[in-house]
Amino acid sequence: MKLSRRSKQALNALMLITTLAIIGCSDDPAPEEPVTVTEPEVPAAPPEDTITEPVAPTFDPETIYFAFDDYTLNAEAQNALNQLSDYLKAQSSTVVQIEGHCDERGSIEYNLALGERRAQSVKSYLVQLGVDPARLPTISYGEEKPMTDGTNESAWSQNRRAEFVISNP
Repeated sequence: MKLSRRSKQALNALMLITTLAIIGCSDDPAPEEPVTVTEPEVPAAPPEDTITEPVAPTFDPETIYFAFDDYTLNAEAQNALNQLSDYLKAQSSTVVQIEGHCDERGSIEYNLALGERRAQSVKSYLVQLGVDPARLPTISYGEEKPMTDGTNESAWSQNRRAEFVISNP
């Protein structure tokens, strides 16, 4: 008896189904394979008391010191101002008040003018680096707010300075 190709395929399918049915109904125990159940990985959450809001970066600018009766910026001052400039460019809403100070030598009027020239020198340098001048108000305190009391070069050198007050409106 010769079977057609379709008949052969049907017969093969029938034999396969019968074989699977016999194996599935067999009383022989199936070989046991260990079953590993894995839980889906869930990232651990930090404890609630450690969750904080993002904080804007802070920057504590260095005090700029000047020579006696001078308002020019030395290399160290320029390096410090370069860092301040980078910070201000990254923090576009930050305003920095520049305060000019002097030692006690000279008249009150002279020291107020010298303190203003020191503050303006710092401001001018920062503006040259690309900081908006509107964000750099200046004030001169002359000799009115000494950093250190004393009537010697050590004290005077600390009082000839420009300081910064940073605010975020």
